[in-house]
Amino acid sequence: REERNMEDLHISLISAAIAVAIIVFLAARCGIIRTREKIMHGDGGNVLLHRRMRAQANFTEYTPFALVLILLLDLSGQDGPLLAFSALGFMIGRVLHAFGMDAEKEGWPRAAGMVLTLPPLIGWAIWAALLGLRVI
Repeated sequence: REERNMEDLHISLISAAIAVAIIVFLAARCGIIRTREKIMHGDGGNVLLHRRMRAQANFTEYTPFALVLILLLDLSGQDGPLLAFSALGFMIGRVLHAFGMDAEKEGWPRAAGMVLTLPPLIGWAIWAALLGLRVI
């Protein structure tokens, strides 16, 4: 088997770096409200803080699975444009979803965020399973 070096994992490395930037951004959005409203624990009954906390939690619920699948596909030599662009789309989707969570009513950013989240996850899972089964 051919040995892969870290340079070969560029999609995984960039995806992980982007994910960290997003989670820091989402945490800062919560922190701004906490500081302004002097809320130390929980959401303090602040609806916007609650929504932003859920957006951050939602990111942490989906993104680890995405990063594991991206890494495994990358390690399997599947590091082409399909993986790269779907990873980028996933990250954009997570940001759109977070902004959509601020709204009072369902809107296009939240919906678009889920459209950019679920199909890549399902696609990567199928792709990984087919590789694991040696179908492809």
